[in-house]
Amino acid sequence: MERPKVTRKLRIALALLASSAWAPPTSAQTAAPDKLGDPSATPEQRARDVIARMTLDEKAHQLGHTAPAIPRLGVPQYNWWNEGLHGVARAGIATVFPQAIGMAASWDAPLLHQVGDTIATEFRAKYLERRHPDGGSDFYRGLTVWSPNINIFRDPRWGRGQETYGEDPYLAGRLGIAFITGLQGNDSKFLKTVATSKHFAVHSGPESNRHREDVHPTPHDLEDTYLPAFRATVTEGRVESIMCVYNAVNGVPGCASSFLMEERLRRNWGFKGYVVSDCGAAANIYREDALHYTKTAVEGVALGFKAGMDLICGDYRNNMTTEPENIVAAVKSGQLPEAVVDRSLQRLFEARIRLGLFDPQLPFPDITARDYDTAKHRALSRKMAEASMVLLKNQGDLLPIKSEPKTIAVIGPNADSFDALVGNYYGTPSKPVTVLDGIRARYPRAKILHVPGTGLIGRAEIPVPDDVLCVDAGCTTRGLKVEFFNGTNLEGAVTETKTVPNARFEWLGDRETSARWTGTLVAPETGDYGFRFASENGYRVWVGDKLVVDEWGVGDAPSILSGNIPLEKGRKYPLRVEGFQRGQRSNQQLLWSPESAGGEQAIAAAKQADLVVFVGGLSARIEGEEMKVKARGFAGGDRTSLDLPAPQQQLLERVNATGKPLVLVLMNGSALGVNWADAHVPAIVEAWYPGGEGGHAVAGLLAGDFSPAGRLPVTFYKSAGQLPSFSDYRMAGRTYRYFTGEPLYPFGHGLSYTRFRYRAPRLSNARVGADGKVTVSVEISNTGARDGDEVAQLYVSHPGTAGAPVRALERFERVRLKRGETRRVDFELDARALSVVDAEGVRRLVPGRADLWIGGGQPVRRPGLPAAAGVAAQIAVTAGAVLPK
Repeated sequence: MERPKVTRKLRIALALLASSAWAPPTSAQTAAPDKLGDPSATPEQRARDVIARMTLDEKAHQLGHTAPAIPRLGVPQYNWWNEGLHGVARAGIATVFPQAIGMAASWDAPLLHQVGDTIATEFRAKYLERRHPDGGSDFYRGLTVWSPNINIFRDPRWGRGQETYGEDPYLAGRLGIAFITGLQGNDSKFLKTVATSKHFAVHSGPESNRHREDVHPTPHDLEDTYLPAFRATVTEGRVESIMCVYNAVNGVPGCASSFLMEERLRRNWGFKGYVVSDCGAAANIYREDALHYTKTAVEGVALGFKAGMDLICGDYRNNMTTEPENIVAAVKSGQLPEAVVDRSLQRLFEARIRLGLFDPQLPFPDITARDYDTAKHRALSRKMAEASMVLLKNQGDLLPIKSEPKTIAVIGPNADSFDALVGNYYGTPSKPVTVLDGIRARYPRAKILHVPGTGLIGRAEIPVPDDVLCVDAGCTTRGLKVEFFNGTNLEGAVTETKTVPNARFEWLGDRETSARWTGTLVAPETGDYGFRFASENGYRVWVGDKLVVDEWGVGDAPSILSGNIPLEKGRKYPLRVEGFQRGQRSNQQLLWSPESAGGEQAIAAAKQADLVVFVGGLSARIEGEEMKVKARGFAGGDRTSLDLPAPQQQLLERVNATGKPLVLVLMNGSALGVNWADAHVPAIVEAWYPGGEGGHAVAGLLAGDFSPAGRLPVTFYKSAGQLPSFSDYRMAGRTYRYFTGEPLYPFGHGLSYTRFRYRAPRLSNARVGADGKVTVSVEISNTGARDGDEVAQLYVSHPGTAGAPVRALERFERVRLKRGETRRVDFELDARALSVVDAEGVRRLVPGRADLWIGGGQPVRRPGLPAAAGVAAQIAVTAGAVLPK
């Protein structure tokens, strides 16, 4: 007789039943909890007490991201998985700030700290909104935030680079600290939320190989580039959590590396918090199709916990879960000491206690369940979006627009794109403002002509019109039949059936639902048609007997995968569309791209206009995390080319040929090699993925409502040909620190509507000893015609010193200066700022000359690019020293 299948959900349910209040008592269940709910006891005492009362099975279940309740001990369920990269993500309506790479372009640590604090407020509000009666939380409704991503954006081809603070270790560290301290708050007793520095360590693509990749950074690169930002967020930011990586480092899986988690993290840096695995990374330790470092799951789990991992995030999307039974088996077999399990539980429960989750009264009582997506928070999102805008080029001072144009043509695939606002790992803005929306609001009297003209990587996609759809084969009734199901797999009984005009639906509520639309499509013209179902989750489309596109996905936002099929005019084709929703967001709609959806209408609009704004670039549907994209220049979420996608480039050249004043607005999460545009388009704006208020920020920049002051946190190379192989983790030839070629736009570059002058550099000491301490002062004047911000950047170089980068950013400050105002800015340097890393990975202060540059960008020149204002100075380092790891 076949044994019934015992699912993971059933095992958890049985475990909960066994631990319920009326379950037969065991030796570990005889006493009521004494200290867990006692605010007078220390977090250490409270955690130790509840752990001592748990059975081994209960302990094992608490070590996964879906920790079940233990009612008899007063422990509610808790889901550790919460995303907050640039706002509360995947929990419905929330304030959406610019994507992380955009916020990095602000070079404004105090403003980012304010953003982090606001996001923490919204996490508290979301927790209260759906808090269980016993204090428990669901998916994406907890207070442990898996952000920020402080990996180094070493190569612009990496699809997830948009999540980072750029390519520089110092910039990433300072911005990471600002965000973390905002998230965690400054209360002496309670954490507002728990922040997580991820992904530790040495992780930046390729996405296609991340579960199998074994990277071997040189000792120099490890200490010089890959670890400093993590070190800063631990030693200075006091981050409470670290996430270990999918990949292996020097032959050892990151989530099984005692070198990373014990030696570096805890011993060298003094980390006191907990380490969570990336989702599925613990399974990578033993999976045959991953790193396969151990032969069995039990052995792999034991190795991970002994090495310093404390919490396993499973990956339900890819069936990469790690069962609690493996932990129990590891303990019972002697491979995992129970004391190691208790050590991890101690760290985890102390974090929950410090969040106030077991106190009779929750901390931060002024925060209510409605304190998200407020007008104040949206205003902050707009402020950050404005701060992130980078003016790359402004030939002939085309910008700001001098007088209101009578007719503005807004062209390009991102002009009215929600995707281009939010990037990846995002929430749902209640009132998203696209660039088209922003221009309409800023110029209410102008005639606005909007024509996409092209898609991101193919023809322009438009909604399939209602009048080509029929419920029946004979087309006697317009519309489609739709069937709804509970769950995401179109299984079980149909919950609702009705006739609707089209395959479009606005998903409402926090649920898992799927739907199937069926009917007949009548082709209006003969030709080749592309089909896609715009959705936040998976989809499939059949036309006739052909499965045109299958992007059923894994539960997060899919790519913009589409499929083509030839259709004949007047012919009737059976149509079937399937889609599902998981979570609280999604407006779904059937799109197609007929051959007639070309650029002719866009050219006609441009010819009528006084000003043309071309809004192009990328979106998180074509650059991102493990995704399907079928287009030249893209692979698995990463890119193989830095060029503007060919359909956009072709349309841009045609629009430019009309001779009308043209502004190119780029919306993307990584560098684009827009060489042709740099040579031919008079004004170029880098807007990133600017968040829910992004359209207002772009329109305000064009109109001159503020002077742009964003600076590039990454190098814009001319092409991928200037870079080493994507899979090569050596830093030679990468980032501004080790790149010796000519960039298109250098790291730190950004233009303004006013002018700045640097003068009178002063050093507190021209010669410094082993402590390296020196104060560098400079006067900055706004010599232009309007108020504006300047980003003062201090770079250090060590000519002739082995292991030293070309130059390295060591200090920066964003300064607000009124027209005609002069201000002295002071930068304090120390031994670490003046140090270099040798070939063995030892950080040293080396006697010799250190050259300083303080300016509005790097001291580099490129034909056609204005040189950054700045001044130089020199320091003599008179003594050597070895610095701590």
